Amino acid sequence: MNNPTTGSRTLLVTGGAGFIGANFVLQAIADGLRVINLDKLTYAGNLDTLASLKDRDEHVFVHGDIGDRALVARLLADYQPDAIVNFAAESHVDRSIDGPAEFVQTNVVGTLGLLECTRDYWRGLEGTSREAFRFLHVSTDEVYGSLGAEGKFTEETPYAPNSPYSASKAASDHLVRAFHHTYGLPVLTTNCSNNYGPYQFPEKLIPLIIQKALAGEPLPVYGDGLNIRDWLFVGDHCSAIRRVLEAGRLGETYNVGGNAERENITVVKVICALLDKRHPLADGRKRESLITYVKDRPGHDRRYAIDSSKLQNELRWRPSQTFETGIGQTVDWYLANQPWSQRVLDGSYRMERLGS
Repeated sequence: MNNPTTGSRTLLVTGGAGFIGANFVLQAIADGLRVINLDKLTYAGNLDTLASLKDRDEHVFVHGDIGDRALVARLLADYQPDAIVNFAAESHVDRSIDGPAEFVQTNVVGTLGLLECTRDYWRGLEGTSREAFRFLHVSTDEVYGSLGAEGKFTEETPYAPNSPYSASKAASDHLVRAFHHTYGLPVLTTNCSNNYGPYQFPEKLIPLIIQKALAGEPLPVYGDGLNIRDWLFVGDHCSAIRRVLEAGRLGETYNVGGNAERENITVVKVICALLDKRHPLADGRKRESLITYVKDRPGHDRRYAIDSSKLQNELRWRPSQTFETGIGQTVDWYLANQPWSQRVLDGSYRMERLGS
């Protein structure tokens, strides 16, 4: 496959105004790629994140839905992308508990429509364009269910989704696999652990705790706070996707993890300590005193942990950030970009604790 950093490649990125997608788009443009960015702009899509690309010819933003087959077909015909990277998804567990139908519509039906349009486009390609084309589907470790105290998820772990969100993502993963085995579509799938970093919508644990801690408000923690996640800095996730897109074996799945398992309560306390040092409260209180334990989420998975040795050994990818360096950069970014956060929190979202 051609090197994606040559500058000659065009990517169709779906969901490119969301947290991970937008970070990927910013990285790709910086590295000389052209990006056609299709995003529905639901509550978590934010064009403010892409403001620096407003006048860049290499970035074409299109407001639309992956389930709009006529639109997707037109974009494929007009821009002739060399690859598609599919971030588009409803992705929040608690929202899926409240309204699962929307998750099935976007994550399952929408992905099916995108795959069918992609298959038809790919069949019309010829020569090296057909050989080099890739469809990369971005998924989650939540499709594997929950772990006990030991072990990690591998690419061979049986699927056991425990929420409507993870069930819908599992279904989309299976569709991607089926399109490879049935039609020969050149697909790749990545399943990642919990991401964090700049531009994350502040319903997620880390940005929510940062915002509430800055305001001196109670810091809500689900249950006993001992749920464990493997934390992956978003920039490392984006570099992993690029590496899989460049050199991954067709039809394969690659797990992407940060090698940074932490209990939720530990994450919260680290953020408190960083903010106490960088931006002390005016009244002198230590922010750990603001921690408040709240009723746990229904069916809350206890532990996720990713074994990314396949990605590391086959494709020579490694995370560049430890949790300590990544969380420090993240806290500093939110401190320096409060206007971005304030524009997100425009009244439609009240910073209630919605998940981790």
